[in-house]
Amino acid sequence: MSARKDIRSDNTYIISTDPTDNPKLGAKILTTGKESLFLDYYFGFTKSINKETGKITKNKERRREFLKLYLWQAPRTPQERLQNKKTLDLAKNLRYERSQDMLENMEGYRIKKETKVNFHTYFKQYIKNYTKKDIRMIELAYNRFTDFLAQSPAYKRYSRVLRPDIIDKDMMTAFAEYLQTRSKGEGAKSIFQRFKKVINYAVEHEAMKKNPCTGISIKVDDQILRKDVLSEDEIQQLLAYHDPKQNDDIRRAFIFCLYLGLRFCDVKDLTFANIDYSNKLLKFEQSKTKGHSANSGVIIPLTDNILTLVGKPADGHDKNSLIFNLPSYTMCVKSVKRWVSSAGINKHITWHCARHSFAVNILNNGANIKTVASLLGHSGLKHTEKYTRAVDSLKTEAIMSLRSFNVDNL
Repeated sequence: MSARKDIRSDNTYIISTDPTDNPKLGAKILTTGKESLFLDYYFGFTKSINKETGKITKNKERRREFLKLYLWQAPRTPQERLQNKKTLDLAKNLRYERSQDMLENMEGYRIKKETKVNFHTYFKQYIKNYTKKDIRMIELAYNRFTDFLAQSPAYKRYSRVLRPDIIDKDMMTAFAEYLQTRSKGEGAKSIFQRFKKVINYAVEHEAMKKNPCTGISIKVDDQILRKDVLSEDEIQQLLAYHDPKQNDDIRRAFIFCLYLGLRFCDVKDLTFANIDYSNKLLKFEQSKTKGHSANSGVIIPLTDNILTLVGKPADGHDKNSLIFNLPSYTMCVKSVKRWVSSAGINKHITWHCARHSFAVNILNNGANIKTVASLLGHSGLKHTEKYTRAVDSLKTEAIMSLRSFNVDNL
C-alpha cells in the first residue's frame, strides 16, 4: 500500500482516486502501527467580507468523520492483509452510502440506474417519496427486512450496506420463511407483497438487473377468518362500558364501523358531505380500491341511531369538515384495546375486527352473501365467502356450548 500513499503534513493521505468523490476516503497514520480511516466532506465555499478593506475571502467548508475502522500500516501476515482488504471494502461502501445521503439531502438527487447503489439507501428513498395510504406497511416491510438481516448469521454483514446484485433467490426464500415466523395469518403475506413492490420498482428502474423474488410467494388460505369478531351481545357489552377519559371521536368512529363495516382508512376521511341526510344514505369511495376498481364506490343505508351518532357539522363548520377527528391509527387501536379489555371482553380486537364483526353479524341475522359483499364494497364474492365459513364455525360453537345430557336416562 505504501507505493500509492501521498502522505501530507498532518500524517494523512487520501485513498479516493476519483476527484469527484464527495466525501473522499482517507487515512491517518497512527503511532501504533495502524491507520485510522476517515471521510472528508466538502460543502462548498462561504464568503466573508473584511469591513475595513472590503476584501472578500472565500473559505472552504469541510468536515471530517472518523469511521472507527483501522488498517495495518505494514501488514506482515496473510491474515492482516485479508483484514485490511475487508476493512477497506467496508469503508468504501460506507463512503458510497454517505455520498448518496449527501446527494439526496442537498440536491434531491435520486439514483435510478446505478448498480453500486446501497439497497438500504434506495429503500429509504422509496419510502420518503411514497404517497399511498399503505405507507405503514411499506415501512414495516423495510423494518422486517433489516431485522432479518441482523438476525441471520449468513446475512448479518449486510445490515448497513447491501448491493442489489447480492439480493438473490436464496436470500428472498430465507426472508419469506423468516416473515412467517414473525407474523400470523395474512400478515406475512401482506408484508412480503409490499417488499416485492419495492423490488419490482427497482427492477423497472434498472437499479436491479433481475427480480430475485420471481417464483417466491407466501400462501395462506384467504377463506379463513383469523381475526376475532365481536358478537352482538359483546357489542352491547362494549357499548355499556363508559370511560370518561376515552376519546369520544374514537368511541363513536369504532361504533360506526361495527354497524357499517368501514375500514379505518375510510372512516377517518369521512366528511359530512358523505351523508345524504334526506335519503339516509352514506356514500363514499374506498381508499383501498379508488382509481383501481370500477366498484370502488359504496352506498350504505343509515338508521336513525347512526344518524344521531354522526350528528351534523358544528357551528362554524361546513359540510366538508371531518365527522370524526381521529388521532393516529396506533393511538386509535390502543384506545380500542383498552376499551375492550375494560369492558371484560377477552378477545384480541383491532380496528379491522369491527369490519369483520359487521359482516359476520349480518350474515348470522339472515343477510345473503351478495348483500354483504355490496355493503363491504367487494367487487366479487371471493373475499366475502370467508365470512360464511366463520358463521358456520360460530354455529358449531353455539351448539357445542349447550349442556350435555345423559342418554342412558332417556
